[in-house]
Parts: sequence; structure tokens; C-alpha cells
Amino acid sequence: MTDAQLIKGVTIDVSPDFSDARGNLSARQVGNGLPFTPKRLFFITDVPENTKRGDHAHKECHQLVLCLNGQVDCVVDNGVERTRYCLNSRDTALHLPPMIWGIQENYSAGAILLVLASHEFDPDDYIRDYEEFLALSSKR
Repeated sequence: MTDAQLIKGVTIDVSPDFSDARGNLSARQVGNGLPFTPKRLFFITDVPENTKRGDHAHKECHQLVLCLNGQVDCVVDNGVERTRYCLNSRDTALHLPPMIWGIQENYSAGAILLVLASHEFDPDDYIRDYEEFLALSSKR
């Protein structure tokens, strides 16, 4: 994670790994590193160089983003501020609440991005036009 300033609405959570001779265990539970009950999860892998993922916001859905392997840059924008975080450790999660524009880019070779979502997939929950996002976020 970079030393970037947090923007309003975005949180970072670091949950310790538990390590012994059998390997490493990373855990999160609702109320302790997991700010919502997930309804969906997905992995993003094998992203070609110079490819962006995300590039949208959600109206209602929360997302918790973790990089399980490698590193990924996450650009987050609340309509007023924009900053970049580098996820490069499986113990660090980025919580994107509704109405945060998110872009994931600069995937390293072998990067695995895990996304936990608070809602089932609903195409009507997505805001894919940045100008529409700015108009909606200014009304909050």
C-alpha cells in the first residue's frame, strides 16, 4: 500500500497473517476486516499489460478488494478527490463503498485480485459514465 492520503469514503484494513510451519493463514470476518456480508466474489487474473479493469462506480454495492498475489494499482475517486493505492500484500484490503469510482491497473505478472461484493450482480447498479458519476456524486 502506498502512503497516499485516504479519500473520504474509502478505508484500508490490514489483517495480520498467522504463520507457522504449516503455512500462512489470512482471515476476515464480518465486523473484523470485512465491513459487509458478501453476496458475490470474483477473481481477476491474467490481465494483459496496459489494461484497465473496473472504470466504474456502484450505486448500492460495496466492494472489498484484495491482491492475493503480485500487485495492482487501484485508483479511487469520490467525485472531489482522486488518489492511487498500490495493493501488494494479501493482508491489506481496500473497501470501496457505493459512489466511489474505481479503476484497477498496472497489474504485475501473475497478479490475482479478489473482489468481495455486498450485492449480487446487477447491471443497473453500475455507473459506467464518469460524467454521470460526477453529476450523481455532487448531489450527495
